[in-house]
Amino acid sequence: MIAFVSGRVAAAGPDGAVVEVGGVGLSVQCTPATLATLRVGEDAHVPTSLIVREDSLTLYGFADDDERSVFELLQTASGVGPRLALAMLAVHTPDALRRAVATEDLGALTKVPGIGKKGAQRIVLELKDRLGGPLDDGAMAAPHAAGRPQPWRDQVHAGLVNLGWSGKDADAAVDAVAADLTGDEVPPVAVLLKSALRRLSAP
Repeated sequence: MIAFVSGRVAAAGPDGAVVEVGGVGLSVQCTPATLATLRVGEDAHVPTSLIVREDSLTLYGFADDDERSVFELLQTASGVGPRLALAMLAVHTPDALRRAVATEDLGALTKVPGIGKKGAQRIVLELKDRLGGPLDDGAMAAPHAAGRPQPWRDQVHAGLVNLGWSGKDADAAVDAVAADLTGDEVPPVAVLLKSALRRLSAP
């Protein structure tokens, strides 16, 4: 198993990055939130999980070891493969997934494309004793409450610049996404990044 890759980020796209290790470019599939932490031309340390199939070798990369651990645990549930596990982490943070499974929040799980009510019930049944509870008990607090920093803005901005947009365009897209936010709960960075990309791609 390849536990991590460490090297210069040679390229980044909407669903993955290329990390140069010893003169070899390794393609790593990542969530948008993980991609937002990578900078083309800079060194990065990316925890990884190698999925071996008869006709392919696919390397998945993560923001940290906890995200990788949850990715691997999710696949122990019936019907959950690496693509679906990655989609779950694109929509929810590891703690949000732990909370959804622990509280049997089927609504949260069905927000993930490809998971229906029956699939969500099966995931809860099979993973409730494996994932455990959230590591951060304060995760329910509003990340953008008055007077608090909004780290998602920097992450989304970095992700957009990494994908080739100018700093000015990225600023405008981030501001537009922020203006549309309502209530006390901020969506995952992956969702915010996709929203910003839709705005930049609109005619």
